[in-house]
Amino acid sequence: MTQIKVLLIEDDPMVQEVNKEFIMSVPGFQVAAVAGNGEQGIQLIKEIRPDLVVLDVYMPKKDGVKTLQDIRKQKMKVDVIVISAAKDKETIGIMLQNGARDYIIKPFKFERMKESLESYKAFKSKIQTAAEFSQEMLDDIIRKPAVKQEDTWLPKGLNVHTMNEIKAYMGLQEGAQSAEEVANALGIARVTARRYLDFLVKEGELKLDMQYGGVGRPVNKYIVHSD
Repeated sequence: MTQIKVLLIEDDPMVQEVNKEFIMSVPGFQVAAVAGNGEQGIQLIKEIRPDLVVLDVYMPKKDGVKTLQDIRKQKMKVDVIVISAAKDKETIGIMLQNGARDYIIKPFKFERMKESLESYKAFKSKIQTAAEFSQEMLDDIIRKPAVKQEDTWLPKGLNVHTMNEIKAYMGLQEGAQSAEEVANALGIARVTARRYLDFLVKEGELKLDMQYGGVGRPVNKYIVHSD
């Protein structure tokens, strides 16, 4: 497979350089151009025809929401990964509904972007090499992670998929959540949710918010660490 041509649309020059370096560090990817806002980005898509756009949300002139909507209205054949500080459910919902293949919340670690890009590369390769698809082939592309993540860093009994679901859910909550609330929202057992939440507290990603109600024991609630 040839190099995947990437257009980076980001208004902050320092973030541009960091994201560009990250993308170029992943084998198989080439940053063909950088745009400082959505208007420039749309024009560059027409000129260089990238495979992938890495798109910010908060930008002058034309923000990422309007940019992605325009990409879809103009039926541009390009995939989009969003990288933004926007973490409200309205923005995330709009971007996913308009076909963003992934959404990475700033600040993030290189490993998260690498995972996203490698997953996209595997998806692109499978799409391009098949003339037609069986249901099994399509399920493998759509429903299964293209990159097998190692669970060795997790305690026994925990897996990356559920961990990512819990982290994504907690990142969207404005207030503290109990293990029972998380379990009900994600359709898992309360004791299972508690194990993941306690692990994230140890990792420093969540913090405990002990709340006292009426008569009885206090309720342990969890909230994203703001540091």
